Amino acid sequence: MTMEMEEHGRVIDFMPEGRSMDRMREPTAQLLGERYFTLLEVSIKRDAKVALGQSLYIGKAERPEVEKIKRRIEYFELTATAKNELAATTRQIIHDREADFVSFFNKAGPISMRLHQIELLPGIGRKHLAEILDARGARQFENFEDIKKRVPLLPDPTGLLITRIEEELAGSSKHYLFVRPPAKRQEGYQ
Repeated sequence: MTMEMEEHGRVIDFMPEGRSMDRMREPTAQLLGERYFTLLEVSIKRDAKVALGQSLYIGKAERPEVEKIKRRIEYFELTATAKNELAATTRQIIHDREADFVSFFNKAGPISMRLHQIELLPGIGRKHLAEILDARGARQFENFEDIKKRVPLLPDPTGLLITRIEEELAGSSKHYLFVRPPAKRQEGYQ
């Protein structure tokens, strides 16, 4: 099974001179993929103007700002700036793709006999799960405001999603709902 590649990524850090440890110093950015939340490091064209939060095209066609995709990176490889920008950038992506995430609340199902996908969100236990399932059983959720209105005890849905996505990006999750799972490492090779 091959997974689709990211088409766009949001800038979470831009280093005009590259990383100090790089042999070839070139403008470099760290990106958060807008579809699968893939963390990437890319080379930026010398004449390109890039800003934090900016969406860059990283697909297969001609890329206006991106010279090349250097590599997929892991959470621990993010710069301090990238880690600081991660929550705000994730919030913006969730806001831009609200229908996709509301659809998650409408369609999420059980993973096993004892675990439901919605329970993987931080702070969601059996009581919240029952309230969410009852509310969506009566009528599908239309947007985040509708979720908040119909499930009053539920904390901010966007905040729950951001926390879950950051947990998945850290690579310690058993189940991945929103993030492309990290590449499998060969045993003995780190």
